[in-house]
This record gives sequence, C-alpha cells and structure tokens, in this order.
Amino acid sequence: MERRIIWSALGVLALLFVGCDDGDAEPDDAGRRLDAGPTADAGPPDAGPTDGGVDLGPCALDDGQCIFRHDTFGDEQLWTDVLRLNELVSAIPPTTALAVGLKVDAEAVPAEVLASADLDDPATTVALLSLNAVVGVRATVEDGAVTRVGITCALCHSTVDDSAMPGVGSRLDGWPNRDLDPGAILALTPGLPTLAASLGVETEAARAALESWGPGRFDARFNQDGESAPVLIPPAYGLAGVPLETYTGEGPLSYWNAYVAVTQMGGHGNFQDERLGLDIVQEPDLVTPKLPALRDYQLSIPAPSPPEGSFDAAAAARGRTVFEASCASCHAGSTFTDAPTLHAPEETGMDPTEARRSVTGMYRTTPLRGAWHRAPYFHDGSAETLEDVVAHYDAVLGLGLSAEAAADLAAYLRSL
Repeated sequence: MERRIIWSALGVLALLFVGCDDGDAEPDDAGRRLDAGPTADAGPPDAGPTDGGVDLGPCALDDGQCIFRHDTFGDEQLWTDVLRLNELVSAIPPTTALAVGLKVDAEAVPAEVLASADLDDPATTVALLSLNAVVGVRATVEDGAVTRVGITCALCHSTVDDSAMPGVGSRLDGWPNRDLDPGAILALTPGLPTLAASLGVETEAARAALESWGPGRFDARFNQDGESAPVLIPPAYGLAGVPLETYTGEGPLSYWNAYVAVTQMGGHGNFQDERLGLDIVQEPDLVTPKLPALRDYQLSIPAPSPPEGSFDAAAAARGRTVFEASCASCHAGSTFTDAPTLHAPEETGMDPTEARRSVTGMYRTTPLRGAWHRAPYFHDGSAETLEDVVAHYDAVLGLGLSAEAAADLAAYLRSL
C-alpha cells in the first residue's frame, strides 16, 4: 500500500481523466471560462474548515470551485516530502515553467506587477506562487523560499485564455491543459530517485518513460501495472448527464475523482477498489468530504461554444444529416454518448492498449460538445484533426462517405 501511495506521484498532474469528482452524480458539460460572471474567483480564503483541530484545506466544503482550483487534498506528502518539487520550482524562472505547460492566472497578479515582471528570474516564480497565481499549484512561501508545494485538479483540467501573453491569462476551468508535460515535470523533480526506488525501478528507466509521454498526455495506470502508455488529458466539461466520465468507463465521477486524488495526486484520503486490489486508508480523510461539492462544480461547467465564423454553417447543416444517419446510434442524444454502454476496441478500430489495462476492457463513447478546440482526438491522440476522425470511422465502419459528405460531417462536429 505504501508503495502505491508514493507512486501516485506519477499520477500527479493527472487528474487526468476528468479532474476530481464525486458522488454518483452524472458528469457535466463544457469548458466555461471560470473568470466570467458570478463564478469569478477571489482566490482561496486565508483559512479553511477544521475538524477536531485538523486542517481540512483552504476551501469551504461546499465551495466546489475553490476545491477544484485550490485544494491539494494534502498531497504535499508526495510533492514536497517525496518528490521535493518545492526545490525545483524555487530554482526555475517563469520561462521554464511556461515551457513545460504551467499556466499563470493573470487575475491573481496586480496588472502593474505582471507588466514589469522579470520572467527569467526564479524569484518571479516564487512571487507568483506566493500569490496562488500558478494554475493548479499551491505553495507555502516563507522568507522568500518555497517550503511546501502541492497540486490541485486545475493543474491538468484548466488552462488560460492567453489574454496577457502565451500561458498567462484568465482561467478556463474544465479545459484540458494540452500544453502541460506531466512526465517532464516529474522527471525533473529532485525526488525522482526516491520515487523510482520505491517502485523497484531504475531511476533512469523511470526518467526515460516519463520523458516519453509528451505534452497533454498522462498515464494514470503507470503506478498500477508498470507499463507506460499515456493517454490524452481529457476535458472536465461536457459531462452533465453522462454516466461515465473516463475513457474506459470504470465508474461515475465520484469513483474517478477519488482514484485520481488518492492514487495519482498523492492526496491524504481513502480509496478502495477490489478489482484493482487497492484498499488505501489514511486518516484524516482529506478527500471524501470534498467530493460532492467538487462534482457539483464540475457538472456546472458548460462546454465552450465554437467561435463565431469558425465553421461553415451550411456545410454543418448538411453534416448533421450525415451524422444522424451514420454516427448517432453511439453518439446519442443531447450528450452525444450512449454511455453507460461500453464498446470493445474492435468495434470502433481503437488501439486496444488502454482498454486492456482497464478493469472494463472496453471504451466509452466520447461526448462531442467542445470538440472544435481539443485536437488531437481519440484517447491516444491518434487522429490529428476532425477530418481524420471522420476518415477513421468511414474506413472502420464502412460508411462509404463521399468526399463532400465527409467534409460536411467534419464541419458539423466543429459546430458542436
């Protein structure tokens, strides 16, 4: 059990499959800008709730947005105590942090400070961390030094709109951070040798596997079976009404949120699954009490609408007819998925690796809203464009689409 908890380090950035969730609630829809309207974030409070003197974190237990953005679930036990990420972030300038896909919330930084910041100075990184401005990273800074650091759901499942500069802008919660390179970050941590030793793996072998993942990809099973086959970080929007939120449909939001928080982020909480042989109990449980509000927040995030003028409306209208005739049996209804029905890899011509490593051995039909912005496609990123998606299914399912029909269908997908 100890080994599994430590290796969850790898899962780290990975709130991979859909952030954190909870309950047996249904998933939600859409990547909305969290900075808009009544959901604007004023940042975490100075002090959060306690239970019998135990600090439960920076957020009220009914504040799902705060939990999603700012709660580490006590995972500093992994990121600081084992991986020593605090030492790494103290020594790198913002330019390096941005290069591995970390994002900065411009609204957490006074405009005049942001305008004059030296992005080549590690001290600027420390200053940004002290302001809770690095999306998905929460740090304790004392006398100009980062002494504790942990990660949150937002690390993988939020990005920014680049309104200030590339990598710096207003938050977009629920949007997958496809610039983030979790493997590269893990490979850079001073504690990697300790992590590798706990798994009985040579440090350089672990480093090579992690560095092979690439931006926007994470392997949340690596610490369970020792294989390295990362999948795309999925969106945490567009899930309302969808019974299963992971690529392979292991369970509802509550299941995957608990799995990720405890076994991947390294949070201090409980997770049990006899199918995986996991029975992790840590007291106090800093995960379970927060799952309901976290789920509700995720389910409230709407899918992003395509930008005006980004698709041919006439072609999309024709493509809808093609879609209803060729695709709607699986991408069904307003959620565009037939989940909880699952499909064998050979049904849709998908690479079977991820399914084989799961407890279901199958794949869930992916909801489609917001697909316009999240290329590449399929769980493994094997389709670069929506046109490639259409070509794949045309060949595998024998749809016999004309070139015009295929183009119209891609236009329709781009309109969702």
